[in-house]
Amino acid sequence: MPFSRSTADIGRFQEESMTATKDQFFKPAKMSAQAKSEQTNSVVRDILDAEVIAREKKTEKLRALRLQQTADAPAPVKKAATKTKRAVKTS
Repeated sequence: MPFSRSTADIGRFQEESMTATKDQFFKPAKMSAQAKSEQTNSVVRDILDAEVIAREKKTEKLRALRLQQTADAPAPVKKAATKTKRAVKTS
């Protein structure tokens, strides 16, 4: 058997994995102010980048739809110009 373990090793492994410690539930160390700031900046930049990408995709989609709509629409028919009669001044 390539992965043979003794029963003592298995028992010790189970005890170690079943023991709950405070490190599993609480953060072991506080982050420095600089680390918090860097993490916040990173998260904000990721969110802003995602918003920019979404906005650009939406703009491209709307631009394509507008171009398609103008291409599908018939050209506007110009009305024939009517001649207007000028008032003739009689003396």
